Amino acid sequence: MAKWMLSAKKADFEAIGKKFGIDPVIARVIRNRDVLELEEIDNYLNGDLSNMHNPYLLKDMEKAVKKILEAIAENKKIRVIGDYDADGICSSCILKEGLGLLKAQVDVKVPNRIKDGYGLNESMIEKAKEDGIDMVITCDNGIAAENAIALANELSMTVIVTDHHEVPFILNESGNKCYQLPPAYAIVNPKQEDCPYPFSGICGAMVAYKLIQALLKKVGKEVPKTFLEVAAFATICDVMELKDENRIVVKYGIESMKRTENAGLKALFQVCEIPKDELSPYHIGFVCGPCFNATGRLDIADRAVELLCTKDFGDAVLIARELKELNEQRKSMTMQGVQMAKEYIKEHQIEGDDVLVIYLPDCHESIAGIIAGRIKELYYKPTIVLTSGEEGVKGSGRSIEAYDMYESLSACKEYFLKFGGHKMAAGLSLLEENIEPLREKLNRESNLTEEDFEEKITIDVPMPISYVTEELIKQLDVLEPFGVGNPKPVFAQKGITVLSEMRFGKAKNVGKYRITDGVIERDMIYFGDLNAFSAFYKKQGAITIAYYPTINQFRNEKKIQIVLNAYKEA
Repeated sequence: MAKWMLSAKKADFEAIGKKFGIDPVIARVIRNRDVLELEEIDNYLNGDLSNMHNPYLLKDMEKAVKKILEAIAENKKIRVIGDYDADGICSSCILKEGLGLLKAQVDVKVPNRIKDGYGLNESMIEKAKEDGIDMVITCDNGIAAENAIALANELSMTVIVTDHHEVPFILNESGNKCYQLPPAYAIVNPKQEDCPYPFSGICGAMVAYKLIQALLKKVGKEVPKTFLEVAAFATICDVMELKDENRIVVKYGIESMKRTENAGLKALFQVCEIPKDELSPYHIGFVCGPCFNATGRLDIADRAVELLCTKDFGDAVLIARELKELNEQRKSMTMQGVQMAKEYIKEHQIEGDDVLVIYLPDCHESIAGIIAGRIKELYYKPTIVLTSGEEGVKGSGRSIEAYDMYESLSACKEYFLKFGGHKMAAGLSLLEENIEPLREKLNRESNLTEEDFEEKITIDVPMPISYVTEELIKQLDVLEPFGVGNPKPVFAQKGITVLSEMRFGKAKNVGKYRITDGVIERDMIYFGDLNAFSAFYKKQGAITIAYYPTINQFRNEKKIQIVLNAYKEA
């Protein structure tokens, strides 16, 4: 059973409401998103592209821009080396197309997940030298590629790193972090300790966008709006927090994508059957994005880069269909992998572990991260899924809010051949004999408590369903786009009685109810376990609900409708 918590952050909600012309409930939700100062609230409500940060605030940006423009002027060959996930694909596209506007000699190489693994490596540098490449620009990778970049320097190639991942570090004798930067000519990464950029939570494609923005600004050109769309796409897919400029990028990027001139995006939306006027972060993150990721998992990601860069809509449709088919294949493999993982947990009796380390040697290594995510959701525990790769064991981890996976893995680096990531996700490779020592150390030093394993439902406002009006629901739109860091609000009320129940849908898996709080009756809809809910409310009588209000329009008739998120005793 999830733990319910009330967000009780204080402010003068009446005054904020009057100043900005919003309901005090809306003001309270905004405060719960840690937006407090009047300037911040104004930016949250009214922020536009003019509020985005100057790209030259990024450390080494001036240095990178100058060197790239010199390389272009001297007609030197530039190679963009990206990553095989959606963020890396989008980053690669932005850099390729942006440098193309400057008449650069540029190509793109995306690592093969199986053959090359994540990020820049020595063999890719050797191949670049063989191809006559003078400059390598990384995107969504490179911050941990010390050896590969050292080799590039030896071979007289210039390397510019653009990345957003955590900077590797070692702990000194005092327990302080000593950060280890690769020997690149320039490093553009807001995660650097001394980077003055005001918001470090941008994705790899946003860093690439900033670089192109800075380059074009130098020559008096504007960034094409399609680049913003691609950066927004990546921001959603890489599950970045929708705060600060991320929120602005996604808000404007989504609106722009509805009328996109990018043939690849247009084709993908068509193939995935998404009505353009209804496009939302959900469609990007859960329908379109996985098609991009599937190419890097089961094939090579070059096709996805090609999709974003093509100008021919007919070609784009063909590629989009390929991507969708690959994703359907990935879904089937994932279902099998999740079942294998559940069986492993049971067989090895590790249900009680704080950190689940699961070894599935026969699982396709490309879906380890997805399986880890699914198991994490099922057990609400940090989860690492390992598979047998061509060179040792490879895996991916997914975490819960209370557990910093990157920090924890950093304390176990003696077991790894390679690792990297964020607080909530990581990738790693190691020798098979180190699996058990890793499992043992992670669990011994987890510092997790029973409370950390309780999934939490945070209530924004205890609000009677009688307070809900069409106007309030319209005002909720100002809080969008929703996502990590800016979740959809959750409201709650005690003493709700269910008056009637009806089920519909092909599988009768959608519940429609008539409810009352003793003051007003409302329609309510629920998509969860209908049998469990039915048994619960009949036993309890009055219940407490967590909900979100919407407008249901049917045959030109509008009705307020309550969407049930969770329930418990009154």
